Formats: sequence, structure tokens, C-alpha cells
Amino acid sequence: MGEIVLAAKITHVPTMLLSEQPGKLQGCRQQAIDGQREIMRRAREAGADTVIVLDTHWLVNAGYHINSNSRFKGCFTSHEFPHFIQNLEYDYRGNPELGDAIAAKATEKGVFTLSHQVDTLDLEYGTLVPMHFMEPGDMPIVSIAGWCTVHSIEASRKLGEAITEAVKESDAKVLLLASGSLSHKIWENDLYEANNGTFTISREFNRQVDLRVLELWQNGEIDTFLKMLPEYAEYCCGEGGMHDTAMLFGALGWDKYTGKGELIGEYFPSSGTGQANVVFPVQN
Repeated sequence: MGEIVLAAKITHVPTMLLSEQPGKLQGCRQQAIDGQREIMRRAREAGADTVIVLDTHWLVNAGYHINSNSRFKGCFTSHEFPHFIQNLEYDYRGNPELGDAIAAKATEKGVFTLSHQVDTLDLEYGTLVPMHFMEPGDMPIVSIAGWCTVHSIEASRKLGEAITEAVKESDAKVLLLASGSLSHKIWENDLYEANNGTFTISREFNRQVDLRVLELWQNGEIDTFLKMLPEYAEYCCGEGGMHDTAMLFGALGWDKYTGKGELIGEYFPSSGTGQANVVFPVQN
């Protein structure tokens, strides 16, 4: 029987890649990179052999979608930030059977979900950036669209439930990653440079709500957080509508989850947004 062995909400900011390269940003995101490597270390220690990524850079406008290719290989340049992410080569295994099973379980719950094995369906950088640093090696990856434009939080919760149910009926030991920011109000273009945009947040209100959310997670007050999730996503411009977060907590048990989040590294602002790596222990 399979299980989710570790879950986390993680950042995927492109400056993590620039942090590795010579130049003025070298080293700027080292703590975030180290945090993701620590998450993978813990996952491997817990027996993880598969990664599921809830990717808020994969935009979908109808239904829910899962990239279940048997192999992901390519060279990625971001359309959004071509000056940040260029020629990022990748080669990972996939798990079509698990992707199909998640889609079937979700659809049974009334949440129409399609699992795709299409060679030309590429991965988005919400998956590629953390995988670059976590180095899954032979661990297969399943990527699920998390930028859901016309979807409800309730439906995303049910998709999270479907993930857990499908994993339990498999033989996979899963690291589940919700890849997206906390608040996500990117600086207006004409204000970016004037406000040192790479290293600042665009709204003090957003920072304060982010810090309160992290406090709730670390105190185990998940029920309180879930009550504010729809408004948090709306008023603080949560990335992808924070559907990745709804899926994550749906998989963990929603308001019945009693674990406490652990901040790995530091909360940090990036291009106006709020970012963090937070681990959630799994209660099987």
C-alpha cells in the first residue's frame, strides 16, 4: 500500500536559478535552495520514491489536468521570464499509472480531471525549478496543474483527497509538493526598480498576512487558516488562486489535519511576492 510520506509548500522563484550563476544575484537565494534540498533529504529518509508536484505555473481554464507522461525530457526557457530562465535542461521519469488513478478518483468525486500522456505536453517551471534543486534522480514525477482560473476551492480540496486515495491504492511512497508563493502581488513594472523589486514585497498588508499564515501553520491552527483561505487567496493575490494549497490540505485531511508546519529556512520577499518552504508532517 502506498502513502504520502512528506508534504510541503514550496517556492519556485526564478531567482533561485540566478542565485547559482555568476553576477550580482549570485548566492541571493541560497537559503531557499538549501531548504529544498533539506526537504528532499527528509523525503528520501522517509522512503519517498515518487514526487507529485502541484504546479501553480500550469494554467488551466476548464477541468483539472495531470501531466502523466512516462518521461519528461527537454530544454526549457520561460515565456514569462526569458531573462531569468533559459535553456534549463531536464530529464525525469514519470508515473502514468498514478496520474491516471488520481484523475479517475477525482472524477468519481465529481471533479472532472484528465490525465495526459502527450509527448509535447511539457513541464512548467513550478515543477522544473524545485526539481532542479531537489534532484529526484530516478524518482518518477507526476505534475498536476495548480493555476486554476475558474475552479472552486472545494473542488481543489476534493482533488487533494483523490490524490491521497489514489496513492494509498498504489505502491508509491510520495513526496507531495505544493509549488507556489504565499502572497503574489508582483511589483508594477514602473515601480520595480525604484523599490529594489527583487528583494522587496509590494504590499505591507500582504507581508503581515503572510506572517500570520505562517504563524497559524506553525501553531497547527490549520482549521483557522482554511476558514480564511478563500479571502487570503483573493485579497493577497495568492499564486494560482492558491489551488495548490487547497489540494495540499485536501490531501492531508483538510480541517481534520492536526499537524504543525515547519518553516525550513526563512520567509522572504521576491519581486513583490511572499515566499517560503514549509514542511507538513503526514498523519497516516
